[in-house]
Amino acid sequence: MARFPFSAIVAQDEMKLALLIAAIDPAIGGVMVFGDRGTGKSTAARALAALLPPIAVADGCRYYCRPEEAGSCPDPCHSNRSVKVAVPFVDLPLGATEDRVLGALDLERALRAGEKAFEPGLLAKAHRGFLYIDEINLLEDHLVDLLLDVAASGQNIVEREGLSVRHRAQFVLIGSGNPEEGELRPQLLDRFGLSVEVRTPNALEQRIEIMRRCAAQEADPEGFAAAWQDEEAKVLRQIARGQKLRAGLVVPDAVMADISALCQAVGADGLRGELTLMRAARAVAALKGAKAVRREHALEVAPMALRHRLRRDILDETGSTVRIERAIAELFG
Repeated sequence: MARFPFSAIVAQDEMKLALLIAAIDPAIGGVMVFGDRGTGKSTAARALAALLPPIAVADGCRYYCRPEEAGSCPDPCHSNRSVKVAVPFVDLPLGATEDRVLGALDLERALRAGEKAFEPGLLAKAHRGFLYIDEINLLEDHLVDLLLDVAASGQNIVEREGLSVRHRAQFVLIGSGNPEEGELRPQLLDRFGLSVEVRTPNALEQRIEIMRRCAAQEADPEGFAAAWQDEEAKVLRQIARGQKLRAGLVVPDAVMADISALCQAVGADGLRGELTLMRAARAVAALKGAKAVRREHALEVAPMALRHRLRRDILDETGSTVRIERAIAELFG
């Protein structure tokens, strides 16, 4: 069954922009999506992965090695052939064990042949793609910590049961959750690159349009996908152009000064805010086809890069987004 097209998702513009930024710069540090249930969080993440063009991998490699990297992973993938596969999209269930996530000794092979062999886990399967965790706020903290470590380093290292294995694990981490069911620890939340909030649409026209499009997709998934094919191609071209442009874009000193001034004004902890905002500004400039990174690009993505890094102010109970918007108005008019 064809997936729901990314471009057919109604509203939720901030979430869609954050996912596109992550597609243009996977090193942004992942996307955390908090909000109401049933607002298209997982649909958007899956739709973006399905939209991206297939990737080339060494034939038979369980670690999704690029053809030029064949033979450099724990598998003996020395095939000279390459095959095209869909961009990996891996769902990490809440009940997953550490062995299932990292990989572990292949017990069946050990018992059958007496050989020590490594069975890759979910991190290997997500390499070069997306790792999605619904209700991440309910996942055990040590697993979230572990995932963020691997996402930041791009390497999964397993040392146990006489095995010593290292393999590439470069993926875009997307977490979603409903804050009413529990908060993610601030120390873990801060390590996500971007954080977006989604709300149930209030506009009557949007709610009707969502029902109309869902009904059309359920009635004829292939026909609905075909109807949105041109719009999907536009998004894909925008991503491809952005990926090429991003590498050549430099953030001017004046924009860096704006970013630092804003982070100081809102009291963002540490320097992750500055670094993420700089990367996100460059990615959004590339997404829009701009020839230079400007202040407007940084201000557009400031809420999603900073709202989860603000300290709680007992004298100011307004939300993080409001505090950032107020600081932007005071600093830049």
